[in-house]
Amino acid sequence: MTDDPIAQAVAEGYAFDGAALELGGLVLEDGSLAGVPVRVPLAMLNRHGLVAGATGTGKTRTLQLLAEQLSAQGVPVFAADMKGDLSGLAQPGEASEKLTARASTLGQQWQATGFPVEFYALGGVGQGVPLRVTMSAFGPVLLSKVLGLNDTQESSLGLVFHYADRAGLPLLDLADLRAVVGHLLSDEGKGELKELGGLSSSTAGVILRELIGLQDQGADAFFGEPEFASADLLTLADDGRGVISLVELPQLQDRPALFSTFLMWLLADLFHDLPEVGDVEKPKLVFFFDEAHLLFDDASEDFLDQVAQTVRLIRSKGVGIFFVTQRPTDVPDDVLSQLGSRVQHALRAHTPNDAQALKLTVATYPTSGYADLGAVITGLGTGEAVVTVMDEDGAPTPVAWTRLRAPQARMSPCDPDLLAATVAASPRQASYGVAVDRESARELLAKRLEAGAAKAGEEPAAPAPRRPEQPRPAPRKKAEKSVVDQVVGSSAFKQFARTAAREIARGMFGTGRRR
Repeated sequence: MTDDPIAQAVAEGYAFDGAALELGGLVLEDGSLAGVPVRVPLAMLNRHGLVAGATGTGKTRTLQLLAEQLSAQGVPVFAADMKGDLSGLAQPGEASEKLTARASTLGQQWQATGFPVEFYALGGVGQGVPLRVTMSAFGPVLLSKVLGLNDTQESSLGLVFHYADRAGLPLLDLADLRAVVGHLLSDEGKGELKELGGLSSSTAGVILRELIGLQDQGADAFFGEPEFASADLLTLADDGRGVISLVELPQLQDRPALFSTFLMWLLADLFHDLPEVGDVEKPKLVFFFDEAHLLFDDASEDFLDQVAQTVRLIRSKGVGIFFVTQRPTDVPDDVLSQLGSRVQHALRAHTPNDAQALKLTVATYPTSGYADLGAVITGLGTGEAVVTVMDEDGAPTPVAWTRLRAPQARMSPCDPDLLAATVAASPRQASYGVAVDRESARELLAKRLEAGAAKAGEEPAAPAPRRPEQPRPAPRKKAEKSVVDQVVGSSAFKQFARTAAREIARGMFGTGRRR
């Protein structure tokens, strides 16, 4: 311990009484270690956080370090495995001279350790247990984000979901939704399309084309049954450690909006299902949202408002969220302001945009003891970060230049044979491994069409009787209806009344399961 004022402030600010995760050790401005630990209280992890930094600065290793310690503390973890590197969590790490030297300088008792892991893959595109969601549960708001619809088209897609609810047409997969939109555009469905009012045939055609494009990309494997129960993420291993659930995503880079909105659906579903618990000693689940910028790119204001609301409210359900991205400016202000823990790896300032992002990043930190925090951030080495978290009273801790600890699990992809064996032995594979295709909107509409054709074939059309011409009566002046009578009597209001109860049940993002 030195008499350095920053070291003294950090030593006091990070001296917590309760359980905490060990992030690393404080680095002095001359680059030496101060012997002061930098930690984050376990109870504050449901106040959310941010891990940011340029490519190659160590974000993935930080995510792994946090996941390992959370698991060891009995907290389940969910993370997207973008490059397959996190799969190594299932295997003990390999010691090396460089690793053990780093650990000893930080006072870390490093021991090679593997952790309990469940491997998942969206729609079975990959080696993990297939994750699927029904179209109805996914809802129109998130689907609009995936399809890149504008506000008007998003509203129109909502009308399609309303119609399916009203008509008793279960929307389970992409084929179901395509069938419903196609029906509304057909001769048989034109009358029903007209009743929907706000849905024009041209907009319905746009939606149908986008759905065909999404299906052509292979996304139809993601929608369907059996639908994943998000409560399965809140699992402990037999030894009491939290299970780390990893979703493999390397083959979905051409559909970034799909997997980013799927992660948001998981959060919305957790919010819907979990009870209120308030402040807890440790989170029920910590959710790592990697490549977070993909969620916010080109998002509508309504969508961003829903994300901010979900982040704000899900804390009371005992769920913590960490957004992982390159720059803090990738995250909207309303969301960024709710992130209590910050682990900022190095940023580069090679271009004017980079310099502006660095300036904005520095401005988001509490008052720092460093004369030039921007210079510290740009000068960070790999595996170093500028850290501030919430203390046990909910106040921000001093900004600390930190050399992070080394993960204890393997820091490379898991052995393929072990991964395959883990998936095959998982009870989740028994629950979700085989797709189910029960009767839904597509089959019901096909039956309706067949029945109509059969009836038309059995009953010959009778000639219309001729009516004698009669003089037209003088037009009678109708009494004008009040505005209220006109609204209540309109087909749009009747439709709203019929679907109001179903809409209340959808909850966040218009999502909702058929329970």
